[in-house]
Formats: sequence, C-alpha cells, structure tokens
Amino acid sequence: MCMMGELLFFLGLQVRQSKEGIFICQSKYCKEILKKFEMEACKATITPMSTNCYLEADEAGPEVNQTMYKGLIGSLLYLTASRPVIMFVVCLCARFQSCPMESHLKAAKRIFKYLKGTINMGLWYPSLSLIHLVG
Repeated sequence: MCMMGELLFFLGLQVRQSKEGIFICQSKYCKEILKKFEMEACKATITPMSTNCYLEADEAGPEVNQTMYKGLIGSLLYLTASRPVIMFVVCLCARFQSCPMESHLKAAKRIFKYLKGTINMGLWYPSLSLIHLVG
C-alpha cells in the first residue's frame, strides 16, 4: 500500500489515517442506502430500536414486499462492518426475511432513522493502543 499512497477506501470502508490513529467508517455508503430506500429526509432517532419493541412472527399484520425487505436487511448487514452497535437489531430483523410484515419493516426503518443521526460514526483505532489492525 505504500507505493500507491495513503489508503482512503477499502472494500467500501472509508479509512482516515493520522498520527493519533486510524478511523474507519462507512458514511458514504450510509448516505447511499438512505437515498436508495428513500429515507434521506426522515427524522433521526438516538437509538436503533425502541425499548418496548418486541419482534415476533406477526401473522395477522399486512405483508410487505419480500424482495425489498431482503435488500434493506442486506444493506444493513454490510453496514455492520463498521457499526457493531446495530448488529443485534439488524440480526433480529433478519430473522423475518421469509415472511416480512409491516411491523418488521417499521423496526428496520427505525434503524435507518438511527443511521440518519449517526452517519459519521465508525471505529477508532488509536495508535498507542495494544490493538493491532491486521488485514
């Protein structure tokens, strides 16, 4: 990588290097998926899931487009590479890909609202730490 210059992007991850450490984020990808699923104008929330939300197989609720829901969940799963805080909620929503209902879509869209408010969050690896980033 030295001959090519400083690493800025790697497999969709934005990489910022400094003397203090390395910052990895996916803010560009996050903006793209917000636009793709028409959520760029949504209100931001401070948590990825409501504390009183219990997702279960909702057999009585209205169905949603399964292909769209799978695409939404797949996009969120790729985003967990730099956003481990959403891993639990995304995997919880991913359980219902075979027969998604409107309640599951609402929970997934709540994650997008959280992303809207935290677009520039990522992983910080300080240079003086004992953690070694190896690829």
